[in-house]
Amino acid sequence: MKDTILIVDFGSQVTKLIARRIREFGVFSQIVPYHQLKKKNIQVDEVKGIIFSGGPNSVDEKFAPKVPKSIYNLNIPILGICYGLQLICKKFGGKVSYSQKREFGKIFLKVKKKSLLFDNTFKVNKEYQVWMSHSDAVKQLPNGFESIASSNSCQSAVVQNTKEKIYGVQFHPEVVHTYKGKEILMNFVKKICRCKKHWNMKSFKNDIIQSIRKKVGNNNVLCGLSGGVDSTVTAVLVHNAIGDQLKCLFVDTGLMRMNEARSIKKLFNENFNIKLDVVNSSKKFLAKLSKVKDPETKRKIIGKQFIDVFERYSNKQKNIKFLAQGTLYPDVIESSSNMGKKSVTIKSHHNVGGLPKNIKFKLLEPLRELFKDEVRKLGKELNIPNELVNRHPFPGPGLGIRILGEITKKNVEILRKADEIFIKKIKERGLYDKIWQAFCVLLPVKTVGVMGDNRTYERICVLRAVTSVDGMTAESFKFPEKFLESCANEIVNNVKGINRVCYDLTSKPPGTIEYE
Repeated sequence: MKDTILIVDFGSQVTKLIARRIREFGVFSQIVPYHQLKKKNIQVDEVKGIIFSGGPNSVDEKFAPKVPKSIYNLNIPILGICYGLQLICKKFGGKVSYSQKREFGKIFLKVKKKSLLFDNTFKVNKEYQVWMSHSDAVKQLPNGFESIASSNSCQSAVVQNTKEKIYGVQFHPEVVHTYKGKEILMNFVKKICRCKKHWNMKSFKNDIIQSIRKKVGNNNVLCGLSGGVDSTVTAVLVHNAIGDQLKCLFVDTGLMRMNEARSIKKLFNENFNIKLDVVNSSKKFLAKLSKVKDPETKRKIIGKQFIDVFERYSNKQKNIKFLAQGTLYPDVIESSSNMGKKSVTIKSHHNVGGLPKNIKFKLLEPLRELFKDEVRKLGKELNIPNELVNRHPFPGPGLGIRILGEITKKNVEILRKADEIFIKKIKERGLYDKIWQAFCVLLPVKTVGVMGDNRTYERICVLRAVTSVDGMTAESFKFPEKFLESCANEIVNNVKGINRVCYDLTSKPPGTIEYE
């Protein structure tokens, strides 16, 4: 019997973060869509706490998501987050309505009363930064509840009913930009729900290896290797499970970084006893993408081209039934948040929403439930060298989604040279491991410049570097101004086709890390 925290998903883009945070405490967590939640399916001897996630709905909508009334009568502690808080308050007789002053991003929370939820984190009469994302707010609390913290626009930003063991927060403690958010969740899990530690990455690794062996059987597996963290960990994990039944293929799409194919082959051959083949399909990819500007269309074309290459390769091999991919949970939820009945697509990832419907392979995605930082932990558990585990994320569509507008061989070369300069300078400054992801973007805009007394009319390059833990939220990296000036000067002076360089300060949300 194991202590479990049950997470009820109402369609939030960051629900999985709640589960991830709880797993970090060494406690098992399980997500269930709200419309699948039934009292008879809850093992009350194992479930020690229930968390209601956020969501895109308003609790006053006619068909707003809710849970069976019986869930509140299980005598199990409940924590409501954002929509979850509003749902609890409405259920017990409170009032929730649209707020004239919406709160998105960083907001300061003022603590009014002590609570076990705030133990060793927030102090009374102090203000702390939290991450909000809501348009509705609790206007009147139900009987038995008290407000223990507020913001300028939300008087009941944190509420509690200690008798019923029910708590609610309007902010998102699961995201890294909420101060002490992780500790608040830990207080709920450890001090209110009294859960014990028993889950870790080693046990996950052993379980998933057994699962892969059982699923694959005597068949062979093809792994599309990009050389990034996700596909590398996938390849090593699957190889640990089935050995020589795995074959790895690196596809040079013509959209890779400078010398990427050669670099990956060298790194892989030096570190692993896994067969890796390289196929150059750059002409086909660039031809299919010619004159295509829409980002969703780009992703679907790239996804289809990958499958075409994999199928041609597999036809020359024996008994390949599975395609292994380094799909992560952020890929899945940005392609389609479908844990609840309301679905919101942010963008189709080439290996999720971008795949054609009819493919000859069965998909093997052992990392589908993990976040990037968990994948890195798994990589270390698999003894993968830090040089590979700590690489910045690089999207499967490559530079194709960093060239806004039409993709041409010339545009790829321009962006490739600029990107190499930016990353080289970051590494020279010793900043690479402090940054989650850094890259350049080429805009479909030309501006007037002057070089050597002559007029130029060339492209704009945007530099993007962010800090993050899980990729679900991010903030721009704060470079020294002189460093950015030196990057701009070197790019403009050495990359023909760029005459202006900008730096992107946008956080996620509201932006995404990549541009397309």
